Amino acid sequence: MCYKSETHSTMWRTSTSSSASALVPGDARAIDAFVDHLKLERGLSAHTVRAYGDDVRSLSTFLSRGGRSLLEADHAILRRWLAQLRTRGYARSSLHRKAAAVRTFYGWAHRRGMTPTNPATLLSGPSPASRLPTVLKPIEAEMLTTAPGRATDAASVGDPSADPRTLRDHAVLELLYGCGLRVAELCGLDLEDVDVDGQRIRVMGKGGKERVLPMGDFAARAVRDYLRDGRAAFMPSAEAEDAGEVGSAALSALFLNRRRKRMGPRDARAMVDRYVRAVLEGRKASPHTLRHSFATHLLEGGADIRSVQELLGHASLATTQRYTHVSRGRLFEAYRQSHPRA
Repeated sequence: MCYKSETHSTMWRTSTSSSASALVPGDARAIDAFVDHLKLERGLSAHTVRAYGDDVRSLSTFLSRGGRSLLEADHAILRRWLAQLRTRGYARSSLHRKAAAVRTFYGWAHRRGMTPTNPATLLSGPSPASRLPTVLKPIEAEMLTTAPGRATDAASVGDPSADPRTLRDHAVLELLYGCGLRVAELCGLDLEDVDVDGQRIRVMGKGGKERVLPMGDFAARAVRDYLRDGRAAFMPSAEAEDAGEVGSAALSALFLNRRRKRMGPRDARAMVDRYVRAVLEGRKASPHTLRHSFATHLLEGGADIRSVQELLGHASLATTQRYTHVSRGRLFEAYRQSHPRA
């Protein structure tokens, strides 16, 4: 999504190529082919591809100290690698992902005949801790999404009279909460993805899976106001366009930053944090918090979990069940209304 940016892609290629230069040639070639497989054949997100590539490079570095290559590893040495990472204080979630990355790599390598067996078949990292992110109360979500127009702390949020920024920030917050978007999905939105009159947006989710989402009245109104009165202020100058300093990604992007480029995840997170500190004193929240609140509030309002699954873009219902929770009050109320001996 946000990784459509040509600049970001170039930086990523540079960083991976420099780290690959320290690997033995056979490992470097295998990892490059694996990364291409994840990007081109499986269509995984840039974040996942980068993380999996880095994890396999980490393993290659560990193996090289013992004079082995990736394609010569066995199950025992893979377990030693994970054990070493555990003693170095890696979080359970990181170890779980690294084990998954290595299983994916060796499954791919074995299918292509690069290894006689798959040494990672039984490799497993510790299950990540089951921690639910913070969920805002409906009144808190309303306070946050309307914060751009009501903020009074100009030093921490920006001058409320600066209409273009206020309009953009309001539209961003309404879409994050009103549509439950991932931050990368928000940043990846182009103008052509938004149908304000039809109140729909087209989103490209994980794995290149496209979904069309409804856009509520508040979000549609905020986006309409931003497109009409705000976006032009962030557009690159005509001189920059003529000089070829502006890529097509910026010109087509729905949301732009102060540098007149496509808004990135870091921009969006910083913006949300500014408003949280301004109107929700003592609370911590991020774009992901708004997504989680979106799902939780839908379930508490009586939405079917299958519908919430589709709105969130989850491939598995189990993911939605872990990602959302139903309030205890609603659970007890459902019991009282439904059970014949309640």
